[in-house]
Amino acid sequence: MIVSTTTILEGRPAREYLGIVTGEVIVGANLFRDLFASVRDIVGGRSGAYEDVLQRAREQAIQEMRTRAATLGANAVVGVDLDYEVLGANGSMLMVSATGTAIIY
Repeated sequence: MIVSTTTILEGRPAREYLGIVTGEVIVGANLFRDLFASVRDIVGGRSGAYEDVLQRAREQAIQEMRTRAATLGANAVVGVDLDYEVLGANGSMLMVSATGTAIIY
């Protein structure tokens, strides 16, 4: 299935628009990961642990969106937008959402 941030697929006009599809993933922060990330913030550098969690959450949200599109009979999702939101009383959770339009081309 083609997934694109563009609103059209060049050379592949949409035959049918099936509607908006989404995928959401909420991940909690881990105490040890937080500890190492705060140390990394003090001494500088990238937080590989957080980057890994963010990458997995993004991939899962996109996969969930693809699955919902396939259920509708789509063979592509266009106009995809990724959003990130911090949730929880202490900002201890992160939500990644992928939204797009399911189409048949």
